[in-house]
Amino acid sequence: MKKKLFRMLTGLILSCSLAGSSTVMAQEADSSDTVKSYLTGEDVPASIGRRRPVAVMLGNDRNGAPQSGLTNAGVIYEAPVEGQITRLMGIFEDYDNLEKIGSVRSCRDYYIFYANEFNAIYTHYGQAAYALPYLEQHAIDNLNGLTMGSTAFFRTTDRQAPHNAYTTPQLLQNGIDAMGYSQEYKSDYTGHYLFAEDGTETTLDNGTVANVVKLDNYGDNHPWFEYNADTKKYSRFQFGEAHIDELNGQQLTCDNIILQYSAYKPYDSNGYLNVDVMTPGQGKFITRGKAIDIRWEKDSPWGITHYYDANDQEIRLNPGRTWVAIIQNDKVDSISYQ
Repeated sequence: MKKKLFRMLTGLILSCSLAGSSTVMAQEADSSDTVKSYLTGEDVPASIGRRRPVAVMLGNDRNGAPQSGLTNAGVIYEAPVEGQITRLMGIFEDYDNLEKIGSVRSCRDYYIFYANEFNAIYTHYGQAAYALPYLEQHAIDNLNGLTMGSTAFFRTTDRQAPHNAYTTPQLLQNGIDAMGYSQEYKSDYTGHYLFAEDGTETTLDNGTVANVVKLDNYGDNHPWFEYNADTKKYSRFQFGEAHIDELNGQQLTCDNIILQYSAYKPYDSNGYLNVDVMTPGQGKFITRGKAIDIRWEKDSPWGITHYYDANDQEIRLNPGRTWVAIIQNDKVDSISYQ
């Protein structure tokens, strides 16, 4: 068995070399069965933790929620779109056993930049006009339901269009294969976040109490998070009730919350937003029942967003799921902490 495994890994290293790709992934898999996830900081099988993730756009109005598969997302982004509603983007590395993921909705241009920070394959069903130039220029590897159809997506009969488009692990693979996308991280990618070292945790001892975090800046779903000191996780609520995963009925939780205050302006009278992903801003880092002020900045539009505390030290997340909420900078006062 060991000889067979060695031959398989040797073949993987050779094939990566022949393709002109980095052999870092194969070498790391050869030396250990587990690696630190770039998304969660947790120990995961190398076959999952060193496979490029997929970033899936998800509806989050009353017709789009609850979503299917979000309990498997390592990172979840929430940002405003037109009409005071939000869209979610789940970033998945561990999705092989999911029955379905969705409902899948259309792209907004700023989400392209967020997805690219994780070297993810961006998955969406259509797009706003302002995102089209980025997609046409192939600024990011993406699977688009408008062009791929049943190759990578399907529609259910329990919801009305456009809220009934979904994908599955096999359909995602079909789409990735059809587009010829690599499933290896770029050779220079070393991860997005810093995490607490093994055996330690980030406690924000000098932070303000944040056992309940209410995001009333989002005028449609009015979400909030409640901290559970026993599990050390935040439970998610919206529309006045627990926010669940439709596949398993479980309430969504997270270990870290990042509030990223961002400048913006309307694109047009229809309410499409031009969210500024580049100009540095302020925010909050929330974990273990406490919150601190942070600032964020990027080296380049397509680079990674870094978050710093008051001492100019990059924050360290606790291992687990992170929820990133993009907050319009004129709505910060609508957020409350208890």
